[in-house]
Order: sequence, then C-alpha cells, then structure tokens
Amino acid sequence: MNFYLAKENYNLIVPGLGNSGPEHWQTYFEESGPQFRRIQQKEWDAPDCESWVQGIEEEVKKFDPSVVILIGHSLGCTEIAHWAQRFGRKIKGAMLVAPSDIENPVYTFPAVGFSPIPLEKIPFPSLVVASTDDPWVSFERAAFFASAWGSEFVSLGPAGHINVASGHTKWDEGLELLKRLG
Repeated sequence: MNFYLAKENYNLIVPGLGNSGPEHWQTYFEESGPQFRRIQQKEWDAPDCESWVQGIEEEVKKFDPSVVILIGHSLGCTEIAHWAQRFGRKIKGAMLVAPSDIENPVYTFPAVGFSPIPLEKIPFPSLVVASTDDPWVSFERAAFFASAWGSEFVSLGPAGHINVASGHTKWDEGLELLKRLG
C-alpha cells in the first residue's frame, strides 16, 4: 500500500452543508496543526452523497487507517455513516458533532442521497457530540443515532447547532473531546 505513515493521528475534517467558514470550530481545528486536513468537496451547497462519500474514501486511502480520525459536523456526520457502511474500513475513530436529522421535515436543503440515514454500527470507535437545543436534530434523535452507530454519546447541554451561531469558534473543549479517540 502506498500511504503516508504518520507518527501521530491524522485528523480529516468533514464539514457539512455549505462547508465551515473562517470562524467555525472546524477551521480552528484545521489551523491548529499539520495533523488536521479538511476534505474538500466539489459542491458544498447542493451536495450529492455519493460524491461526498467518495471524497472521504479518496482521502482515507492516502494514510495508514490506524491513525485516521474523521471529524464530522452536521451533514458531515451522515456522510461519515454512509462511508462507514459502504467501505467498512477500520480507522482509528470518528467524532460526530451535531449530526443533522435530514429525515426531519424541517431539513429542506438540497441534498441528494443522504436519506435514509444509515443505522448500522460504525466499525470503529466513535463519539457523538450533541446539544439539547439543536434546531437540526432533536436531542433524542441524536442519542438514537449514537446508540445505533455504537458511539459514545456526549451532551453539551444547550449549545445550539455547535457552530459559529451558537458561539463555537475556538472550541478548545472540542479538541479535548477529540482526545478520547486516542
């Protein structure tokens, strides 16, 4: 196999719909060191699940999977669940923050192929981080996803969508949570 052999974790950032802007915590993570890299997509505003999942696969293949951690936000969490179901790769882990419930009628954004949300156990350690007042996923539904995926579940209390609008920019607590995956 031709992949980069890292001495530490390699964290692949998986943004959701619209990407993550300059003030978003994912950008803060990306700028915190060379071990963070954002997966780029061709279409951020009207995503196609197949294309997004293939984007994850192309990046993961570049590294020893034992050092790869995926860091998803919002629709990126569903993308990771689809990737895990399709490819079944054993990576080091995934942190899934504020997984959007695209099956809820309030989710009216143009996104193709993300539904139904996979409910199979993810074949690597994972952590779902949720809020009690996220407008894009109920707390109960986030807990349901965590249970179905076999993920550790962490509640941040009332933290909105865990994004810039809810004050999550330089999110040091998120970097601490990431350490749970090794």
